[in-house]
Amino acid sequence: MADVIVYSTDPCPFCSRAEALLKHRGIPFTEVLIPRTDHDGRDRLVAETGGYTFPQVLINGTNIGGFDQLSALDQSGELATLLAD
Repeated sequence: MADVIVYSTDPCPFCSRAEALLKHRGIPFTEVLIPRTDHDGRDRLVAETGGYTFPQVLINGTNIGGFDQLSALDQSGELATLLAD
């Protein structure tokens, strides 16, 4: 199974949606929670993912973006392909 990491914060409805989608599909993932007030954490997020917004979803080390991108990959069937590689 692929290595899936979700960088999230609280409160974050898009983070919750991304995690719910992954759970619904039975896809195990690791959540990295970065508090909104953690400016060093935000800097690490940008350094590690290239993204500044939450969530940021990585599959096997590749940033696929946030919830909208994750959902689009799921709907197109490409998410299953990424997870199988």
